Amino acid sequence: MACLIAVEGIDGSGKGTQSARLVEELRRQGYSAALLSFPRYQATRFGQQIGHFLNGKFGDLETVHPLLVSLLFAGDRFESRALLLDEITRHDVVVCDRYVSSNMAHQGAKVSPEELPELLEWIAFVEYQQHQLPQPDVVLWFDLPVSVAQDLIARKSQRSYTEKAADLQEADAAYLGRVRDVYARLAEQTANWRRIPVTQENLLRDLDDVAAETWRTVQPFLPR
Repeated sequence: MACLIAVEGIDGSGKGTQSARLVEELRRQGYSAALLSFPRYQATRFGQQIGHFLNGKFGDLETVHPLLVSLLFAGDRFESRALLLDEITRHDVVVCDRYVSSNMAHQGAKVSPEELPELLEWIAFVEYQQHQLPQPDVVLWFDLPVSVAQDLIARKSQRSYTEKAADLQEADAAYLGRVRDVYARLAEQTANWRRIPVTQENLLRDLDDVAAETWRTVQPFLPR
């Protein structure tokens, strides 16, 4: 059974870049490794609907209750479950650029602190119990201040699911701040989470420096 690594963080935190670099390093070190990125916008029916949601087709972020939105993201992974399990069977390590915790953080950012525990439990129930997704061995949280994140989002290249410079979630700084708060809460409560700061004194760290820390962080979790 492969080591499953989930890579998390707010939009603009460099998840995609560091996930790809981690897989490259794993392969250089002799591991068989695969990378999956969620949502799978073009590959699943649920993923296509997520793209529509993020484009504003169903209204703004507050229009659809987060419990219902969570089912879109969970459905995208459920459609991808056979692929994920196949990759886990065939490889030593599987890296997921976003996983279940992304659903928790993004939907949790839309409810009150009093409602948050119930929503987190609901998402865990749907994804891990009903859909029987495997639990990650380690969650890497790339932590980035929102002000820096929005600057990086503005520099992103065209995405497949939107023609806008920023989707509904990326464009809302207050919302991204709440997402970061939920990530921080999850990191405090879960033993296998590891925080990797993307900035130092509010300046972006060198990509190689972040990649080196990422490699050091995952080594204890890797198969021998």
